[in-house]
Amino acid sequence: MNNPRDLKYSIDHAWVRMQDGNTATIGITDFAQESMGEITYVELPNIGTTVGKGEFLCTIASQKTMVDLPSPLSGEVVSVNEELETEPQLINESPYEKGWLIGFKASRPEELDDLMNSEGYEKFLEDEVG
Repeated sequence: MNNPRDLKYSIDHAWVRMQDGNTATIGITDFAQESMGEITYVELPNIGTTVGKGEFLCTIASQKTMVDLPSPLSGEVVSVNEELETEPQLINESPYEKGWLIGFKASRPEELDDLMNSEGYEKFLEDEVG
């Protein structure tokens, strides 16, 4: 599995890349996209939407399943990856770069401490998935 070291990870298989202070990018992990199979549809939130940690953030659908992704942090959606509307497979092709989902302004950056580093996420996968 490809789990970049500079990211934080949730138990819901979301990743968070913090830029400066409270600005972040959110996506789903390589494990998540691989488990889902070919991504066929993504419903992203509107810019300006505010969510709490664990609240519904977006929907990702594949030929196998549909997932309502909970937000790994509390905050406000400041951008969305509009390319995913016509090219949802970018999540499969490049989950950490071209397939990012949401630009986010964290209202409680300290919640980042509740997420796992890459080593913790890999251990979580071993324990949960086997």
